[in-house]
Amino acid sequence: MSLAWRATRLANRSRLCGHSIQTLRRNSTVPLRRRALITDAGIEVTPESSSQVKRTTLPSLWLRDNCRCTSCINQDTRQRNFNTFDLPKHIKPAEVNAGPDGLEVKWSGDGHRSHYPWDFISFYQENNRRADEDVSYRYWGAEIDENPPTVGYSEVMDASEGEKGVADLTRLIREYGFAFVSDCPHDDAGATEKLLERIAFIRITHYGGFYDFIPDLALADTAYTNLALPAHTDNTYFTDPAGLQSFHLMSHHAPHSSTGSGAAELGGKSLLVDGFHAANILRAEDPRAFDILTKVKLPWHASGNKGITIAPDKKYPVIELDEETGNVHRIRWNNDDRGVVPFTDGISPTEWYEAARTWYSILTRPEVECWTQLRPGRPLIFDNWRVLHGRSAFEGVRRICGGYINRDDFISRWRNTNFPREEILSRVVG
Repeated sequence: MSLAWRATRLANRSRLCGHSIQTLRRNSTVPLRRRALITDAGIEVTPESSSQVKRTTLPSLWLRDNCRCTSCINQDTRQRNFNTFDLPKHIKPAEVNAGPDGLEVKWSGDGHRSHYPWDFISFYQENNRRADEDVSYRYWGAEIDENPPTVGYSEVMDASEGEKGVADLTRLIREYGFAFVSDCPHDDAGATEKLLERIAFIRITHYGGFYDFIPDLALADTAYTNLALPAHTDNTYFTDPAGLQSFHLMSHHAPHSSTGSGAAELGGKSLLVDGFHAANILRAEDPRAFDILTKVKLPWHASGNKGITIAPDKKYPVIELDEETGNVHRIRWNNDDRGVVPFTDGISPTEWYEAARTWYSILTRPEVECWTQLRPGRPLIFDNWRVLHGRSAFEGVRRICGGYINRDDFISRWRNTNFPREEILSRVVG
């Protein structure tokens, strides 16, 4: 074999090898060997594959702050056992090792050892933050009254099945914005109170806690009358409006009667409107009106009761959007509790009124409005951040009980009955 022939063969093999290596690097499905390198900026980690990532280097202080070992995190409370700001500002790793299960780091100074699972490292190389849980919102209109989301009282209250009934109830409320509970005892309001407490504690406001009332104007609010109420959300005047609200019709008597009468003949039908659905219609049909109602921040107030003048910490728009996704996040609408429309740079009050008129016209479309008759034994629980409620005028005396539940407590209950604990922690902690 001549030297020239051997040289040509080796050159060809080298070119083929180089081509193979480049092909492997372009193929994002081919795992790469993990390597870790200490740099001035932190720890540079070879990505799991050649797919694109946002970053290869993770900051040293960020990594040390997120050590999850038993000495750094109280495993019962999930809280840090150390003061982040006692750590050196420019903390450095002394040793790093890309092990089979994760990144091992020995820190300079105190020699603390940390372990970071590869799924944690990979996630933050590819993402900026943990996303919230995906919710399959089910939008609806008038047709929902034909088959409304419903769960049985006994299912929710039965602890022998664990939390399945509560999981079903909170999931339905999360997806549809409301749910009925069938076969609830209605001879004692305490049964309804216990039902709500299966979700979370009942919120106390200037109206009290669990309410049980008739239309006697005991409190200065039109809810305590027999007048018709247009679709609205409650607590527009709170910085943190109640997350859930409940109504249970205990009885409805005709005037001057001590016995129950047919609710349909006496009036008082309940109105439900899917605010998210209505807002999406507005966005599609009139983007300018939608934009105005998300930008003009209004004053809201509760001032009817002596010694009470409640207003939120700042002004809020009718439609609040998620800052990251742009999706509708919360509806705040009660024209009766609205203050003076402000003058805003770029948007005149006249433009706001026109946008609000369009919004109102959508809320009152027959195909958007769901009219349903409350009845004893069938409490209604709904998401006050999403579903607007109202009623028609009625005769006689209605006894209604129910209460408010904080939004955060409702979401916590939904999470912890519908998802594994570790999945929840990865989302809320990071």
